[in-house]
Amino acid sequence: MPAQLIDEAEFYDRLFNFQRSAFRLEIQPKYHEPEEHEAVASFAAGDPHDPTELPGLRLWFDRVRDLTERGRTMRRVRVHDTPPTDSQRWERWIDPHNKAAGETIHYLTRSQAEEIGLLKAVGDNIDFWLLDDEAVIVMRFDADGRRISNELITDPARVQQACEWRDLAVRHGVLADPQDATTA
Repeated sequence: MPAQLIDEAEFYDRLFNFQRSAFRLEIQPKYHEPEEHEAVASFAAGDPHDPTELPGLRLWFDRVRDLTERGRTMRRVRVHDTPPTDSQRWERWIDPHNKAAGETIHYLTRSQAEEIGLLKAVGDNIDFWLLDDEAVIVMRFDADGRRISNELITDPARVQQACEWRDLAVRHGVLADPQDATTA
């Protein structure tokens, strides 16, 4: 079964309609999300803004809260550089909001992810969402952190590989502690 390119509408439809669990592996050193660009820049300049003021993030927190209150789980492992990039520091700073919404977040350093073979296996310009251990949405990025495509994969062998990568990342990751969040 070949991967199927999906648009943003189908991406979010699939992401918010899983039945049991969703897991994201984040590998990019930076993300170029147009709505978040100014917020990350302000944070890096020492003038952080409440992330719930961004409509897209507020919607994200509300949807995650709704899903987790209905008994579904959302987890992610973030691979971060040492020292973290501005984008990664900002992600860590908003962790308390993700956690309050019901997400569980683990961290791996880039060197740890390399040592356990995760980065070589997954690839540099790829993140993914694993949905219900039945489907994977592979997100491809350019060198500047812009998402350039979303591919839906349902091939059982490739889904099983994503499950193994998830298990490896979670097993070696450290649970995020919002008290240790990196500030501006």
